Amino acid sequence: MTSPPPVGAYVVDTSTGRVGRIPGPTGPLVRLGPVGGGRERACAPDDLRIATAAERLSAATASANARSRGEVP
Repeated sequence: MTSPPPVGAYVVDTSTGRVGRIPGPTGPLVRLGPVGGGRERACAPDDLRIATAAERLSAATASANARSRGEVP
């Protein structure tokens, strides 16, 4: 991806395969927050692509399942 995705966009970090959401303005690196919340991490803009609807749903389901098992607050 040549330009950073917009704030609030769901993206896939192609270097890790993780789906996340852009929580706020970006700098040279893009901040990426997990779908269910948690610690943000920095990613190179070139490693990101917009997530498909199926990828967003899968990430949200995995987060909800982990929460119901007590694995995350």
